[in-house]
Amino acid sequence: MPVDQLPPHVIVLFGATGDLSRRKLLPGLAHLALSALAPDIEVIGTSLEDLSDEAFQGFANQALSEFSHRPLTKEQWEQFAGKLHYVPTSAGAEGLAAAVARSEERLGGNVPMLHYMSVPPVAAPAVINTLREAKLVENSRVVMEKPFGTDLASAIRLNDQVHETFREDQIFRIDHFLGKEAAQNILAFRFGNGLFEPIWNRQFIDHIQIDIPEKLGLDRRASFYEATGAFKDMIVTHLFQVLAFVAMEPPTALEPRAISEEKNKVFRSMLPIDTRNVVRGQYTGYRDEDGVARDSDTETFIALKVGIDNWRWAGVPFYLRTGKRMAEGQRIISIAFKEAPKSMFPPGSGVGQQGPDHLTFDLADESKVSLSFYGKRPGPGMKLDKLSMQFSTQETDRAADVLEAYERLIMDAMRDDHTLFTTAEGIESLWERSAPLLADPPPVKMYPPGSWGPNAIHQLIAPHAWRLPFERVWREKK
Repeated sequence: MPVDQLPPHVIVLFGATGDLSRRKLLPGLAHLALSALAPDIEVIGTSLEDLSDEAFQGFANQALSEFSHRPLTKEQWEQFAGKLHYVPTSAGAEGLAAAVARSEERLGGNVPMLHYMSVPPVAAPAVINTLREAKLVENSRVVMEKPFGTDLASAIRLNDQVHETFREDQIFRIDHFLGKEAAQNILAFRFGNGLFEPIWNRQFIDHIQIDIPEKLGLDRRASFYEATGAFKDMIVTHLFQVLAFVAMEPPTALEPRAISEEKNKVFRSMLPIDTRNVVRGQYTGYRDEDGVARDSDTETFIALKVGIDNWRWAGVPFYLRTGKRMAEGQRIISIAFKEAPKSMFPPGSGVGQQGPDHLTFDLADESKVSLSFYGKRPGPGMKLDKLSMQFSTQETDRAADVLEAYERLIMDAMRDDHTLFTTAEGIESLWERSAPLLADPPPVKMYPPGSWGPNAIHQLIAPHAWRLPFERVWREKK
């Protein structure tokens, strides 16, 4: 539905005082509420804390001052604060229903609702029950945060529980990585250009890396992380979703059902994870963090090799890596092309010395893309250097139009657009492929904070090498 045709919405934010709400959701909702992009909204926060509207508004003000990239004027803040209300969980279904009714009345009555569940999987059934008891199911949609379950059995159980109350077309399982401009640019590059799609297969591509290291540590999320770990927190819910965009077949149309079906075909084609192709790590000092067991085997790092058993990708390895407290915070997809079958260049020319040609997508908010290749060094003789062509949305006159991932996905949910969200079938397929690793995970290997992970990652990817750290830097706009 076009933005200008969207009716006003009531947004109920469960887990409103949590870390995700503080860092992303409240700043994102503020930007949408004050922009011409979103319809008129009212936000009702709910959580375990017993807060007044004024106290919640103070919490939101502090969150915006810490994490918003778009500072608000006093007038803008007052305008947004007037849209913020709070109901403690202890008020029950009746209290929540009454708050929604008040917001609906302020917006004109009988408006659509968007329920954002920023809660762990174990709390999801209770939230669903509350919404059913409060009669807030009709004319509503529900956004569910990751991880969706913790294994196949729990994902099936959670899907069944949610489907008792909500239809599948009302459910939006969110992955904020797919809300990034660069992730969607993969679709544009592949299917909008005759240059790339003909070579997007095992005949021309040697291997693919999806590399998401993080400098951050636990940041007050120890209890969540101890129960989840890097694989469930990042691989199943983020990196596998990005992999599907890279590997999917051309959809019949650029619409939600067609794209979801092609993504699900990728998940069904994935080979079960072989634990011999997995490196689990834990940064030194993790067990000393508050809330972490002193003998914890939870991985704060994971690298793995996976395969897709279909006509396009048979034999092409996909290498995935992510972890906490690593040397840099990066988010890249690197497509390594096969080298020429025979080199006519003399020894010492430089060809092949800096690895194969690469197409690189940077999933940071600047949405950068780079194509690296060998070219002749100016001067006498035949010496080759690695060159690159680069693009960034910051170099265009539309840079100000870039929405942050959560902002885009909240808008998509209000528009009833499932394109960038995961289906029940898709998430269950991924947990099924993950079963061997979940049943028998290899022991964690320690790595020092500020490194690139355990040394075993180099054996995992041999004879290739990790792209990070980069052999070059991105050019910045001058």
